[in-house]
Amino acid sequence: MSAADLLAHLAGGASTVARAWEVTRRDGMAFGFTDHDRDLVFEGITFRARSGMTASALVQTTGLSIDNAEAAGALSDAAVTEADILAGRFDGAEVRIWLVNWADVAARALQFRGRFGQIVRGAGAFRAELRGLSEALGAVQGRVYQTGCGAVLGDTACRVDLSAPGYSVELPVEGVEAGRVFTWAGLAQFDDRWFERGRLTMLDGAAAGLVGWVKNDRLGAGRLVELWEALRAPVVAGDRVRIEAGCDRRAETCRLKFHNLRNFQGFPHIPGEDWLTGYPVRAGVNDGGALT
Repeated sequence: MSAADLLAHLAGGASTVARAWEVTRRDGMAFGFTDHDRDLVFEGITFRARSGMTASALVQTTGLSIDNAEAAGALSDAAVTEADILAGRFDGAEVRIWLVNWADVAARALQFRGRFGQIVRGAGAFRAELRGLSEALGAVQGRVYQTGCGAVLGDTACRVDLSAPGYSVELPVEGVEAGRVFTWAGLAQFDDRWFERGRLTMLDGAAAGLVGWVKNDRLGAGRLVELWEALRAPVVAGDRVRIEAGCDRRAETCRLKFHNLRNFQGFPHIPGEDWLTGYPVRAGVNDGGALT
């Protein structure tokens, strides 16, 4: 790839340039588009013409300001579908945009790299905000001084192996209501509320790859698992699902449920608000202990 070749081509007066962009979803599926009238192929990607995709002019800045751009296109069964947008499959998708000489695709320059932001659909089309890499610099960094754990269950800081026996289960759905309430006649080997605050992942079916977070987990005559939000794709009985144990981020839960207190990422012994309202008095014992 040679950006210098592209610059030399542009300096020649008449030019044969087009834009090409790649969209890679979080599940690994990649799509290529171009505003040229013929397909282009480079970097192992076929950039489809006649896809109805367009991109606004890029506004790129120096420093830590966020680059602004927008992509728009028609909803198509072969590329970006309304069902996939509704299901959230394109949320946070990675985007790369090139300016390319369509007569010699080796002469090209990468103009933008970022992710999809807000996606708006309607009237058979969609519009997606493009957010540059510098946006991530605005996220909160470091640890928070708090009693609860700051890690995500199973991440590199927590180190709990969710594939270990007792921490997850894979099984077919027996009953489902509105893509939000799941029921099983059995599944009694786990304690009541074992999966609350845990993660439910669809493994196959129309909703394969979608993730929901467990709001309620009740064990009675059977088991009922309720999500905070309905999955944004159809789920039917027989679809396979993976459910992982939940964590309320308390030190006691880390010690008793996951046997992982050595990796607890909180500060359980910091004083609470009641300690801040206490004050010393002449009467009583002033030995440095709790003020009552």
